Amino acid sequence: MRETLDAIRPPDEEAMAAARARHDRLTKPAGSLGALEELSIRLAGLAGTCPPPLPAPAAVAVFAGDHGVHAQRVSPWPQEVTVQMVANYLAGGAVVNAFAREVGAGVHVVDVGVAADLDPAPGLIVAKVRPGTDDLAVGPAMSEADARAAIEAGIRVADRLVADGARILIAGDMGIANTTPAAALIAAFTGRDAAEVTGRGTGIDDYTLQLKTSVVRTALRRLPADPDPLRVLAEVGGLEHAAIAGFMLAAAAHRVPLIVDGVNTLAGALVAAALHPGVTAALVAGHRSVEPGATAALAHLGLDPLIDLHMRLGEGTGAVLALPIVAAAVRVLHEVATFDSAGVTEK
Repeated sequence: MRETLDAIRPPDEEAMAAARARHDRLTKPAGSLGALEELSIRLAGLAGTCPPPLPAPAAVAVFAGDHGVHAQRVSPWPQEVTVQMVANYLAGGAVVNAFAREVGAGVHVVDVGVAADLDPAPGLIVAKVRPGTDDLAVGPAMSEADARAAIEAGIRVADRLVADGARILIAGDMGIANTTPAAALIAAFTGRDAAEVTGRGTGIDDYTLQLKTSVVRTALRRLPADPDPLRVLAEVGGLEHAAIAGFMLAAAAHRVPLIVDGVNTLAGALVAAALHPGVTAALVAGHRSVEPGATAALAHLGLDPLIDLHMRLGEGTGAVLALPIVAAAVRVLHEVATFDSAGVTEK
């Protein structure tokens, strides 16, 4: 983890200036592509060159883990759905698989904390730290050593995917009851009240939402006034949130962009940013989840989502849908003619 943190560098200002200057010379009114221009400039700064590399091939990593807080009845879904959905991903039958096929991205499932032993399968990366967390409602979800091990598992996954040729990463998640620790992490890192950031997850009723909010608030009371990020993660987080944080830190260290999905990946992003604020230079907000914690996390991270389709599925689905937008933003710098080269008169 320390080597990865030390490898994160600030954006290259010269590359960003070159991207801005190139946008001003392209055959379009200056600023007419709005947020896409700023995105391409950011990616130039990340890569340290203008134009930045085209973001292909893309690799999706769905980090899976189980949660002891499920015992508090914060989710109507049985815990065995986690392992069943992992099998569905590996068989290619989930929404993220369909979306990934549409955009040509590969899907990998990372078992960082599923409460079952999984058989080897193509596309499965076994990085299990432990079989699920403890119940955060009654004590720490995991030890700080486990939290660090899960972060380092995520780092190794990103290292592997980049070494295999991925030029853009997408973070996804799977874990029944994982929006409860996500809400706790978001509240802890943003300073928001539990009621502001706790949502309905997979579709809970009003009573369960009140219970879930109460569980989050109770867990947060154990945290000291100014806790270390690793302490926060261990007390109230999930193994997949920790691994996602490591995945993002490694992306930043490799200067490879990473598209963030919904509330669970944003919770991981808050952990990563608390460990190294420079990680946000590598992050692209794919979409705005309807989970209230997502908007709070986006605001805290200073990220503007590319799309808003009122989604809340997770899995990396919203991030995968944003991939063509990211690619288009970069392709403009590669392929659009300048006024001089096209013989177009400027205003």
